[in-house]
Amino acid sequence: MNTKQIMSRLLQMAIVLIGISFLTFLLTYLSPGDPARNIFTHSGIMPTTEMIEEMRHNLGLDKPFFTQYTDWIFNCLHGDFGQSFMLQKPVTELLLDRLWPTLKLTLASTILMLLFAVPLGVISAVHHNKPIDYLVRAITFFGVSIPNFWFGLMLILIFCVKLRLLPVVSSAGDFKSLILPAITLAVAMTAKYTRQVRTAVLEELHSDYVIGARARGVSENKILWGNVLPNSLLPLITMLGLSIGSLLGGTSVVEIIFSYPGLGNLAVSAIMSADYFLLQGYVLWVSVIYMMINLLVDISYNYVDPRMRLRR
Repeated sequence: MNTKQIMSRLLQMAIVLIGISFLTFLLTYLSPGDPARNIFTHSGIMPTTEMIEEMRHNLGLDKPFFTQYTDWIFNCLHGDFGQSFMLQKPVTELLLDRLWPTLKLTLASTILMLLFAVPLGVISAVHHNKPIDYLVRAITFFGVSIPNFWFGLMLILIFCVKLRLLPVVSSAGDFKSLILPAITLAVAMTAKYTRQVRTAVLEELHSDYVIGARARGVSENKILWGNVLPNSLLPLITMLGLSIGSLLGGTSVVEIIFSYPGLGNLAVSAIMSADYFLLQGYVLWVSVIYMMINLLVDISYNYVDPRMRLRR
């Protein structure tokens, strides 16, 4: 992508973010419940009508909808996403605190996935329709079929309850607490990516340049690792960008099962407590993260596949 294309994408992202922010604010505005009342209820106070009206005035909730929205957007552009009444902290601070644990979990699960998915996918493609291919395909089918929550609970039962090797409750700074959540996320991802790698490598193995290289006496290893695998990376990188964006957005089920202090866990807590300010900030953050990662993936195409530079 050249500079003009990048600027065009950034403009498109800004338009999409405006739409997402408007829909998010509208849905929370129309949702049942009153943030002012929730603040008192969460603090254990039975508010009077006058107290609720005063709180609504202080929060600006008595203003017209579009005035509230423009005020919120203006504050967001200055880094102020409001204050969480559930945790009594600024939303920006809470999201930043939970971003690093989620980033560690994302990197750990992605590395685990790549360590297994790429070799298994290549082996399966090279031994197409042979016993090892059928075995890998069966394993991937099993991995895709397993629900994350069930697999995570089984890991807790075996390694935490029975063997007592790992802690049941995860923490952000303990490496042992990262192992089981990362494995849980990596299993389903490995199954999916193994199939993708297998399909991409199989397609390249039947290409004309591979047939020509074999006719010239080029070794199979050189063809596979020097030509076929690099040419198979493009669809893998696309999927990888989408997966990383989703993981950074928060893997709610896994984080709740292991009590992992990540963005997904925070989002579920915000939903359960009707913490609208925290929820609005979370959605906007996830949207930005997701779109930025997709933009970086598109930019990386130029460096991974030189043919993309020729299409400018």
